[in-house]
Amino acid sequence: MLNDRTTPLSLLETRRSGRPRDLIEPGPSPDELQRILTIAARTPDHGKLTPWRFVHVPRERREAFSDLLFAAYRAETGEPTEATAEAIGRLAFQAPDLVVALYSPRESAKIPDWEQLLSCGAAVMNLEHGAHALGYAAGWITGWAAYSPMVLDAFGQAPERIAGFIYIGTPGMALEERARPELEAVVSRW
Repeated sequence: MLNDRTTPLSLLETRRSGRPRDLIEPGPSPDELQRILTIAARTPDHGKLTPWRFVHVPRERREAFSDLLFAAYRAETGEPTEATAEAIGRLAFQAPDLVVALYSPRESAKIPDWEQLLSCGAAVMNLEHGAHALGYAAGWITGWAAYSPMVLDAFGQAPERIAGFIYIGTPGMALEERARPELEAVVSRW
């Protein structure tokens, strides 16, 4: 068991990000993944614009994802070093499940881009909370591939942007607690 998730507050107090490279089988079942994505969709969304969407990259498509990453890297940067090639391979194959989160802004005279971007981030955070609530961990990363036009073209089109790659699985080791800001540093009274 990851941590105590028996109450809504303990769920929020115990969520930790998992390093994608440390997430192992089992991953969520198809029904659990559907539930996680349903939770992700229950996010604040001023104007009901749904300025985000998710693309699941199942295990059987990871080889094609790897091919895409290598082609994009070569086209945009050149031949990868051995260490870079190893990192690209990890990006493609780590963790049991991979969801690509896309920021999909909508034309709106009332809802500014900024609010839509915040909604996208909230949707990804809800995805992470859903994974944790079901006993998994999730790791949200970006890196060069999130900013690659070629990778974006495989999942969406401008003005969409890749908000991140969310890896989901069972922690293969204890999740580390990271330093959190002191409240005095981030909370003030007006």
